[in-house]
Amino acid sequence: MIYADIIVDISHENLDKTYQYAVPEHLEEKAVVGSLVKFPFGRANRIIKGYIISLSQTPSIDVSYIKKIDEVVDNALVMESHLIRLASWIRDNYGATLNDALKIVLPVKQTVKAVEKRTIRLLLEQDKATDKLIELRKKNYKARIRLMELLLKQKELDYDTAINKLGITRPTIQAFVEGGIVELKAATVYRNPIKNEQSLQKAAVLTPKQQEIADDFCNDYDNGIRRTYLLHGITGSGKTEVYMEMIQHVLNKGKQVILLIPEIALTYQTVMRFYKRFGNRISIMNSRLSKGERYDQYMRAKQGDIDIMIGPRSALFTPFENLGLIIIDEEHEGSYKSEMPPKYHAREVAIYRANLLNASVVLGSATPSLEAYKRAKDGEYKLYELKDRINGAKLPHVYVVDLREELKKKNKSIFSEKLKELINDRLNKKEQIMLFLNRRGFAGFVSCRSCGHVMKCSHCDVSLTYHHGKENQKLVCHYCGHDEEMPKKCPSCGSPYIATFGTGTQKVEEMARKEFPTARILRMDMDTTVGKEGHEKILSAFANQEADILVGTQMIVKGHDFGNVSLVGILAADLSLYANDYRAAEKTFQLLTQAVGRAGRSKDNGEAVIQTYNPEHYSVITSANNDYETFYNSEIAFRTIMKYPPVSNILVAFLTSKNEEMVAKAADLFKAAVLDYKEQMKLQMSMSQEKMETGDLEIIGPVKANVAKVNDIYRYVLYMKHMDYIYLKDLKNFMEGFIDYSAIFKGCSVQFDFNPMNSY
Repeated sequence: MIYADIIVDISHENLDKTYQYAVPEHLEEKAVVGSLVKFPFGRANRIIKGYIISLSQTPSIDVSYIKKIDEVVDNALVMESHLIRLASWIRDNYGATLNDALKIVLPVKQTVKAVEKRTIRLLLEQDKATDKLIELRKKNYKARIRLMELLLKQKELDYDTAINKLGITRPTIQAFVEGGIVELKAATVYRNPIKNEQSLQKAAVLTPKQQEIADDFCNDYDNGIRRTYLLHGITGSGKTEVYMEMIQHVLNKGKQVILLIPEIALTYQTVMRFYKRFGNRISIMNSRLSKGERYDQYMRAKQGDIDIMIGPRSALFTPFENLGLIIIDEEHEGSYKSEMPPKYHAREVAIYRANLLNASVVLGSATPSLEAYKRAKDGEYKLYELKDRINGAKLPHVYVVDLREELKKKNKSIFSEKLKELINDRLNKKEQIMLFLNRRGFAGFVSCRSCGHVMKCSHCDVSLTYHHGKENQKLVCHYCGHDEEMPKKCPSCGSPYIATFGTGTQKVEEMARKEFPTARILRMDMDTTVGKEGHEKILSAFANQEADILVGTQMIVKGHDFGNVSLVGILAADLSLYANDYRAAEKTFQLLTQAVGRAGRSKDNGEAVIQTYNPEHYSVITSANNDYETFYNSEIAFRTIMKYPPVSNILVAFLTSKNEEMVAKAADLFKAAVLDYKEQMKLQMSMSQEKMETGDLEIIGPVKANVAKVNDIYRYVLYMKHMDYIYLKDLKNFMEGFIDYSAIFKGCSVQFDFNPMNSY
């Protein structure tokens, strides 16, 4: 008898353990590790689903208590055993349940009906088919005559073409099938999201520095060295060409490659660069694909029909059996960190998966995260650097404009005098401009000028954002999606003096149209890119020079390469600088550097304007000078003093409930348990021979989250800081057990987050 250890397909802490079931003999072939099964559960023997995570021939309990699996779910996909190990590691390191982690590593959950291509094939020999045609003509069967004539010209005919274009009816075809004249053949056709007819291109000639890096990687690979590399290359330095050389070398070894790109930068333009080099052995996986397309790409990878998968974070779990390389482009991007439990970081998971499969990892960025660069400086990663743009192109000349001085000059426009001068110059030269503002909408918030009342969402503790439409004006909550009409009077005091404050991309677009009336302007933000091809339509139009100015949020400055863009305007650099986030300076530096890097990529006339109220801040100065090393030294000194990652580690406990009093009590109880754990650890260390040299546990909170209520859910947060990551991981495991046995947490949800990318 074979016994299966099963994890229940219900994400609840009380069920986060395995249950052993017997595998009936008739299911032994189908009940493999990773398969989804149905089985009787609990005293009522309710039939539920779960995943088999291991098999053995030894029962763990008395066999009289072991029930049998009911069935193996036929339309469910089977996950690879190493991905189950990966899920277990994710659960252990990031919290949540094993079932949550299993769902993460299985990006496609069930089969989708395949697309079939049917063909009509003539079975008769030529002479017999000719005789049949003569017979049909005598009986004047016009439809059958036409079909036979077509089949005599070509022995196979596409079924859909015959029906839809040639006017052949289904009964006519069926009559031929029943008469033994033809047969219908069906073949599965995978949906391919990459629609391209371009011919393949030869590899680009690398610069000496690019070639040196590629050769060093290949030598390591040939010598069996598998490690993590950081490729730090300035914008326009040709990191993509180096990736391609690395990929080609790994493919030549019979291996497969995953290339992660932030979804915001995963455009047709980006994919085509790789398709032109590697052809139809490449595919993509992203959230815009239909269920059928996602399923087909998953199966193509599983069956070995493709060798390269390009996609955002979820593509990391592509079921390649012979994975040899994982590349994470723009590794600094916050989107590589999951915002839903388990809150894993793709970089760390990629490195662990690579270790399981003896693969290498390459991280690439013009503005590496402090975590990655520190590890490279410490020797944990191997550092490669590209300090020059390819083809001798120069970095843009950057002007830093102090907006305080603009106000002194009576310029109240969002466009500084310098920016206006340069925009008019580029419009006259028929060159393109990008205007960047990291806030969508028409205005930041709306308030009463009489009493100061701010219009807030009734479900969330945030102000509503003003959106100006062609037919109406409305206020929208960017957290829960609630919207309402723009009030004509203040709901608090009745005053008619309602005003909008702050500026969003929609308002920038309107102001640009007034300031530059002859310019053709496009806007790209979350509001204008709704739909499957929303991004592509705007980017393609701009790439085809159908617009002079592109206004947008950060999605316009992520990895795009527009040769005719010679000017970038960053309208408000301070928007991200003073966010309530210890990474604010780092994010500002990255955004400014990436934005500036869009200008002058194919010409030497690139210029950028950074508008700011803080021109003396080191993140602004270093981004203007493209000086990553100086920025890193300044920022790491700040993180060291404050004991922030990557120098130290932070564990966040995020507590939520519909009952505000309950979640406040739970947060206080949580802190008391953490303090108790801290004292226990101190006692253990005092009795141990080992010395704790990693400092003490620092506890901050509990406090209300920055946004204390979202969608009628109250939110509290507790921060725990310690130099040792393992200490915090053990604390997390202890607290998970504590939560399971504390009644007050029954009405609360608790999520854990290590070294968060965003503030709570």
